[in-house]
Amino acid sequence: MTPKLVIFDCDGVVVDSEILTNSFLRDEMAAHGLDLPLEQIMGLFVGGTISGVAVQARDMGATLPADWVETFYPRICEVLARGTPMIAGIVGVLERLEQAGIPYSIGSNGRHMKMRTTLGQHPELASRFTTNVFAATDVARPKPAPDLFLHAAQAMGHAPAHCVVIEDSPTGARAAQAAGMRCFGYAPEGDGAKLVAEGAHVFRSMDDLPALLAL
Repeated sequence: MTPKLVIFDCDGVVVDSEILTNSFLRDEMAAHGLDLPLEQIMGLFVGGTISGVAVQARDMGATLPADWVETFYPRICEVLARGTPMIAGIVGVLERLEQAGIPYSIGSNGRHMKMRTTLGQHPELASRFTTNVFAATDVARPKPAPDLFLHAAQAMGHAPAHCVVIEDSPTGARAAQAAGMRCFGYAPEGDGAKLVAEGAHVFRSMDDLPALLAL
């Protein structure tokens, strides 16, 4: 069934920022006493909020300063501003949605500051994602709660049952399921088992997404 609204996660779905962000996180954690490999950092933190990262890291022994969350964002934005690629094929997906007359938006656990930094590097994205970008700070509870996706659907004028979510994290897939929305899980590497466990239909390439959306 063709959706009436498609809600994309941002990091790892629209922009290829996960390795950059989590490499920075790895160095931050190591500097504060929690030295973990990148793969483990990504397994722990991809899809979460930075506030949630701070809580979990402190529970694991990291000695993060009290203002770490607020100082993190300007510093990670500086890193991302040096160059954050688009996900291969994402512009083609957006063009197909436009041709079909289907609106789209972003629903991300990241903050608006970070999305302005990454999306703003690419005119093809910056011109398409303006007032249709929603962040965890816009709602009471971030993913995996359904609040963000429900807020995006309401703001865009569509019922949850008519929306589809595109995610790359189990946290986001769980939020989509809680919101009553179908979810396609983008897993270009690995088996995507954690996404499947949260009810997502896994796909490997953005080139495959238009057919899955029945465009």
